Amino acid sequence: MPEQPPFERTVTGFGTVRLRPLDPERDADTVHSWVAAERAVFWGMTGLTRAQVADVYTHMAGLGTHHAHLVERDGVPVALLQTYEPEADRVSECYDARPGDIGVHVLLAPAGPEGPRPGWTGFLLRVFTEYVFRVLDRRRIVVDPDVRNEKAIARFRSQGFELGPAVVLPEIDLPDVYLPEKHARLAFLTRPATHPDDPR
Repeated sequence: MPEQPPFERTVTGFGTVRLRPLDPERDADTVHSWVAAERAVFWGMTGLTRAQVADVYTHMAGLGTHHAHLVERDGVPVALLQTYEPEADRVSECYDARPGDIGVHVLLAPAGPEGPRPGWTGFLLRVFTEYVFRVLDRRRIVVDPDVRNEKAIARFRSQGFELGPAVVLPEIDLPDVYLPEKHARLAFLTRPATHPDDPR
């Protein structure tokens, strides 16, 4: 999969959302502050140092199959979006990947001083799906939240994802990558026959 370009979308009542390739070093402080928090335990990086987080995303930046994006709203970082080719990932051992599938991981930033942000997740997920379906021209999104992450599963269901089976993603233990075994719930979103220009 070639390097994915920046993408920008202005959503009335929400602001301008911009996806750009994650810079492993420049963005390390921001991403580390998110993944190190207890609320991000299901992301699986809570015990890593800033340098280790930077190393993880430096390694990812060298892959042609996995991509990380920093997501900004009106210039302020609000989320991390990762996309990957399912056949190059351990998820392919748990379901039959189809041509046109793409895997997605989403990590939302914690709320700022203004407190909870009703509706933000829906706005962001709609922009993300538009990017995947329109810009990347993919046919189906697969996600694999931890089975204990009920909030994430509910968010995906509210955006039209269909729940798939509960699966066990196998441990990955390589010189450059270690991922523990993960009990996940697969969910899928198929691109509609037509999709409007406006993600709202």
